[in-house]
Amino acid sequence: MFAIVLLTVLCGAYLVHNFYWKRRGLPPGPTPWPVVGNTLEFVGSSVDVVAKLLEWKQRYGPVYTLWMGTEAFVHVADYDVMQETFVKNADAFTGRWKNFAVDELRGGNMGIIMSEGSLWKEQRRFSLRVLRDFGVGRSIMEENILAEASIMNASVNKQLANGEVKIMDLKPFIDECIGNIINGIVFGFRLEDEKLKEFEKMKAFIDRQVTAASQMVIFLMGPITIRLPFLSSLWKESKNNFDEMFGYLKRNLNEHRQTFDPDAEPTDFAYAYLKQIHQLQKQGESIENYSDHQMAVLAFDLWGAGLETTITTLRWSMLYMVTNPEVQDKVHAELREKIGDRKEITMADKSSLTYVTAVINEVQRCANILPLNVPHRTLEAVSVGKYLIPEDVVIVPSISVVHMEEKYFPEPRKFKPERFLQSDGKTLKKVDQLMPFSLGKRQCMGESLARMELFLIFANFMHNFHVSIPKGQCPPNMQPINGATSQPHNFSVAIKRISSD
Repeated sequence: MFAIVLLTVLCGAYLVHNFYWKRRGLPPGPTPWPVVGNTLEFVGSSVDVVAKLLEWKQRYGPVYTLWMGTEAFVHVADYDVMQETFVKNADAFTGRWKNFAVDELRGGNMGIIMSEGSLWKEQRRFSLRVLRDFGVGRSIMEENILAEASIMNASVNKQLANGEVKIMDLKPFIDECIGNIINGIVFGFRLEDEKLKEFEKMKAFIDRQVTAASQMVIFLMGPITIRLPFLSSLWKESKNNFDEMFGYLKRNLNEHRQTFDPDAEPTDFAYAYLKQIHQLQKQGESIENYSDHQMAVLAFDLWGAGLETTITTLRWSMLYMVTNPEVQDKVHAELREKIGDRKEITMADKSSLTYVTAVINEVQRCANILPLNVPHRTLEAVSVGKYLIPEDVVIVPSISVVHMEEKYFPEPRKFKPERFLQSDGKTLKKVDQLMPFSLGKRQCMGESLARMELFLIFANFMHNFHVSIPKGQCPPNMQPINGATSQPHNFSVAIKRISSD
């Protein structure tokens, strides 16, 4: 009898804690299930994550709380509140979500994307300086991107003969193009022969990891749950993926150590990192933030993030072209008018290619490749909207919700590049609510590189080719695959060369 009473009291106490006590003082939100919180709402290939987030905003307001497992995630789903929160009061939100899985897979407070504190500040400052030194955002980087775009277009063109239409999967071409750009920055070499095969293997590991439907479950695991029968296999797969990726990076870093010359000018990021370590040691300063593992995780963040987001955006751009042929016709018309027979499109052409630029903006808005933005963490108690959020609470800017907000983007589910043009249809219009690279102090530091890649690669590709849905095939599946990024399902296009006559 006593045992039954005790069990009843404990169950009652747990339920009161789960459904009331832990939620008090936080913004409202959907009721969490015990242990799993609201995570089940995101499970399933048919779930529209952004639609779900929009539904909760409409029900609970611009600031609401979701529970990922047993941890509160405060979502900020309004542009004005985001500006007040993550821009004007940026320092209070520069922390990162910390949990068992992140620490185990990445080795603790390492790298730059998921790190915080003095290490993050120093590594971000160092990384930005090195990227600037290597010409990111300047003409030297433009030349590198144009060279790789030209090689990619030549490879595609080689598959076509006598004006024929061919059905092709463009993903391998895009993978290799972007892979060569980011690999050139990080490690200083092109992907050829064995290096290309090794890259393709590592890219497959990245693809498996970011598209895993169970990824959200993985990042909610703890030291006990990773031993449960079903979850243990998921955990082992993720560990293996990360071990393989870190192994690839460390092998390339070790090759740099063998040839490092402290007196030579660095030619890539890895050499710049080794030189920084050498200079700090020479000056008798601490190299605590420059460990071998930090070097590997930072390379992973630069290499992985630089690949994944740009590749995915370019793949979506091809999908939107085949599903919106009238938009593609306008792209080709503008390129004929502004570029003509000239073979290469450069950044100097961007100001005149306003429709092309508007198309890229609309691709980024519609694709919404980060449906759940990288979580921040409050470093002090701070006001968010009308709520006082305690210190050490996970907080997320729901940028994907803003991108689908009717008041900012009428008919948000339609692909309408014209929304980024003035009424004359020719002048580009700045829309502040488009934030594909996030905002505040944790805004993507590779933004200028990504913008240059997207414009140069997309514009030069469309200048050379026309893509369409293969004859006899159904329209492609436009529902994204849920994962770390919203990736498109595998697809092929019917492609033909545009005549220069």
